[in-house]
Amino acid sequence: MSMKMIEGGINAPKGFEACGIEAGIKYENRKDMAVIFSKEPCVAAGTFTSNKVKAAPVKWDMDKVNNSPFVQAVIVNTGIANAGTGKEGMDQCRETAEYASKVFNIPEDAVLIGSTGVIGAKLPIDRIKNGIDKLFEAKSDDAKSGTDASKAIMTTDTVNKELAVTIDIKGTTVTLGAMSKGSGMIHPNMCTMLGYVTTDAKIGKETLTKLLKEDVVDTYNMISVDGDTSTNDTLLVLANGMAGNEEIKGGTPEYEEFKEALHFINETQAKRLAGDGEGANALIECKVINAGTKEDARKLAKAVICSSLTKAAVFGHDANWGRILCALGYSGGDFDPENMELYYQGSSSSMLIYKDGTGTDYSEEEATKLLSEKEVRFLVDIKKGNESATAWGCDLTYDYVKINADYRS
Repeated sequence: MSMKMIEGGINAPKGFEACGIEAGIKYENRKDMAVIFSKEPCVAAGTFTSNKVKAAPVKWDMDKVNNSPFVQAVIVNTGIANAGTGKEGMDQCRETAEYASKVFNIPEDAVLIGSTGVIGAKLPIDRIKNGIDKLFEAKSDDAKSGTDASKAIMTTDTVNKELAVTIDIKGTTVTLGAMSKGSGMIHPNMCTMLGYVTTDAKIGKETLTKLLKEDVVDTYNMISVDGDTSTNDTLLVLANGMAGNEEIKGGTPEYEEFKEALHFINETQAKRLAGDGEGANALIECKVINAGTKEDARKLAKAVICSSLTKAAVFGHDANWGRILCALGYSGGDFDPENMELYYQGSSSSMLIYKDGTGTDYSEEEATKLLSEKEVRFLVDIKKGNESATAWGCDLTYDYVKINADYRS
């Protein structure tokens, strides 16, 4: 694997520019609009929320990703989600795309839109248009502009989330960049929150779509903060081909190289979202091994990190393995509680907590230490087959309730 992490984010690949600016959509004195712009047309792939209540920008992007010949810009705002806004919301998407197409000199159908924030509120379209003017003037390919864009899409996130990697495709350097946001209303079932990946790789639309839809199942779909699937979940990948590599085709070593890099990007960003859950103190990881089927492994791992009781126990550093066993039991995944093992794992040690139907004679003090780390890991050995899966979540704290009790105010 030739992959290397490099400085930068969403605008690290050749031909991409980005920035974040203050538009006054809802917040004052903070960046709240961002753009991703490619100098050349892009192949686009996307996955979107499974929530039946879909925000207007989700509907807009689904149509454009499926039907537009190419994509060249993404306009994102925070503060207002443009969800639950009916025909007016769709009209505002169209008005935004029309205005951006004139400012950036690209087709209206080449403009994608992202929104995140309060559901039901109406977008101040004049501020959106003024923001688009500012974005056009400020967009750049320097690292700071990419970071600014990643900060501008934050809502209750405590840190921005960006990264970039390079891979070698037959002697040609190909770069992938990413940014994402999400801290609450996170329980995806197709993808999650707002996530964007750019690449200068030359790759076909069908190939890119296949890669994304296969990968999201074991990355973004395996995280949860609070069990709420957002109305605005969007994950987009844009490829402009400017690296100059031979087109990446399925069944080749180059395909596998690109697949690994995309997986690394998506898994890293998904874990960052889970670890930055609203009010969270710790990232929770549950890995299920030796399950009978892949689906069983996913169900079992996801149930543990979604369990409110398990999340609360981690917050209290309480080694109450009964919470985990209970979650496994209602997950719908096949296992035998009389023939399995559960471990608590820390950065440098591992402890067998439960084995074959009963708890072990473990040290409560040592278990509490493991549960006090910033990353808390549970390993579940099902002993039924060879399949595995990993899911990520966070602890449930007092602050989660405080943040969501006054989110609109």
